[in-house]
Amino acid sequence: MHLLLLGCSGFVGRELVPFLLELGHSLTLVSRKPKPFPHLEGNRLSCLQLDPGQAASWDQDGLQQALAAAEGVVNLAGEPIAEKRWTPAHRQLLMTSRVATTEHLVRAMRRLDTPPAVLVNGSAVGYYGTSSEACFTEASPAGEDYLAEICTRWEAAAAGCPSATRLVILRIGIVLGSDGGALGRMLPVFRLGFGGPVGSGRQWMSWIHRHDLCRLIAAALEDERFRGTYNAVAPEPVTMAEFATGLGRAIGRPSLLPVPGPVLQLLLGDGAQVVLEGQRVLSERLQNQGFPFHYGDLNAALAAATSPAGR
Repeated sequence: MHLLLLGCSGFVGRELVPFLLELGHSLTLVSRKPKPFPHLEGNRLSCLQLDPGQAASWDQDGLQQALAAAEGVVNLAGEPIAEKRWTPAHRQLLMTSRVATTEHLVRAMRRLDTPPAVLVNGSAVGYYGTSSEACFTEASPAGEDYLAEICTRWEAAAAGCPSATRLVILRIGIVLGSDGGALGRMLPVFRLGFGGPVGSGRQWMSWIHRHDLCRLIAAALEDERFRGTYNAVAPEPVTMAEFATGLGRAIGRPSLLPVPGPVLQLLLGDGAQVVLEGQRVLSERLQNQGFPFHYGDLNAALAAATSPAGR
């Protein structure tokens, strides 16, 4: 397939882009970076240095032509949730980087006589809000906090795509890979022997190994059975304490010293709630559809993610 990729030049994209190329797809990558993957550039990968969150970018001939030629679109665009303090300006950036990009995308798709056949659009398990007791499936209602508002508006923007386009929305959990995300930030501390549960340790973590997320995106592009919303998480969520124990075991280090919640709150402000509160989310639709997770078990996922190969 000819694919247009938005928001795929970072942590997830480092595995997704080469994986899609291995599967034989041709890719146009839209990124604010000039050459996100220079070692991969070739006949089936081209890059457009544009900001898809800016309306003017969608007036550029190159982006219009790439969208018109695309048979499928992957849209994961959005500022990272838990890497900076949530100042008022950053809260707005978290929202607009997702919602505005998606609105510009679907508006451009609706202008085409033949829009892309499929749109795989990102969302997050933050859709459900946080809870220490509730268990969430795709049928659960949205939460009431700011993350839930972001996800609700993000998904609503994607729902504006043309009726001829098959829409798949992935509510993504914590993605495991050693070179980024939550695990990438925790690994240096654990390898020094100072790692442990963040906060109380009782909060839930709904996670997915990055390779399984890439496989899921590829399946959603290729398999017409994928329609609607899916929780992109492994079958068994765990508590933060269980996660810390598993990570310590995977790298042969103790995991006894908890990271106090106030320390994380000081660093991240409101963004700390992503790891301090959490939610128990089940991948009910994926399991009913028979999606085969390679890393459905946390210990196997952590062993793979912390191995030299990073899988």
